[in-house]
Amino acid sequence: MNKGHSIMEYETVELDDENGELVIIDQTKLPFKTEILRLKTQQEIWNAIYLLQVRGAPAIGVAAAFGIYLAAKEIGSEDYRAFYKEFQKAKDYLDSARPTAVNLSWALKRMEAVCNRNKDKPVKEIKKALLKEAEEIRDRDVSVCRQMGEYGLSLVKPGDGLLTHCNAGKLAAVRYGTATAPMYLGAERGYGFRIFVDETRPLLQGARLTAFELHESGLEVILICDNMSASVMRSGWVNAVFVGCDRVAANGDTANKIGTSMAALAAKRYGVPFYVCAPTSTIDMEMKTGDDIIIEERPGEEITEMWFKERMAPEGINTYNPSFDVTDNDLITGIVTEYGIAYPPYTESLKKILAESLYGYVPQL
Repeated sequence: MNKGHSIMEYETVELDDENGELVIIDQTKLPFKTEILRLKTQQEIWNAIYLLQVRGAPAIGVAAAFGIYLAAKEIGSEDYRAFYKEFQKAKDYLDSARPTAVNLSWALKRMEAVCNRNKDKPVKEIKKALLKEAEEIRDRDVSVCRQMGEYGLSLVKPGDGLLTHCNAGKLAAVRYGTATAPMYLGAERGYGFRIFVDETRPLLQGARLTAFELHESGLEVILICDNMSASVMRSGWVNAVFVGCDRVAANGDTANKIGTSMAALAAKRYGVPFYVCAPTSTIDMEMKTGDDIIIEERPGEEITEMWFKERMAPEGINTYNPSFDVTDNDLITGIVTEYGIAYPPYTESLKKILAESLYGYVPQL
């Protein structure tokens, strides 16, 4: 346990290459305890992703990149075929940790591509190239989140009330976050936002993480239960909703933490703009619609007894606990990316943004 330090002083995900460790904040212990985990084995890293000790699409991608680099580093063979076989085994293992967040497979595919591009080089050089790629994935996350923050900030004005769901903040990325990036940049520039945070049942990422990190950063935060979002929108207290995203389908349907679609429905009813902050790495053009996205289902105990001093549901009760839901594209006002804001029809605007991303740079506003 670390006392006397703000959560903002720690990196969400970092690499200790000298000691061969992936270093993360254990997000399951927040806000009561700030515990830094140092993960050495692939099983430890897999568990950290599955158990949500590290979570959020961007942070998962960075953790996967560093994790597979550490796996590659431990492969002893200097023969490329033998090395690559072990690399693929480790890649497939990490990729199985969480099926919905596309950044996991995206980062692992990028790392695999490094192996393929350098297959004629000594294995020692391939390992160096893998480290460089993992570091680039981390650094890119920071610049991407800041750019999304700039675009998101252009959609609101000083004094606005904002609402967010789950945690798409610094704890879900390396810095700034996705949906919270406009909030952090606005705070730096004196916008004076009032931010409503859904608690986000059943794992309480909004209450434990988003409210915690925004409050630690000095922003005005109002925590509400998930079923209160429609009420605050009806009262006229919310001028825009910003949420994160784990996967975007080609038609603009998005998968995000369970309950996101309910906030989108309420926003549509009360005329509140609903924005999804999604780095281009989360756009999956192979998924034609949200119906194609695999939704992770988690243990029912998260509903019936997790966080409670005593079990709060009858023994033997049936449960259904999907971790994500799909927000239909007609409920989304715009999708904020690092290359600009996509508007309907998304089948056209997302293609255009992905074409921009092929140039390989992040545009500066």
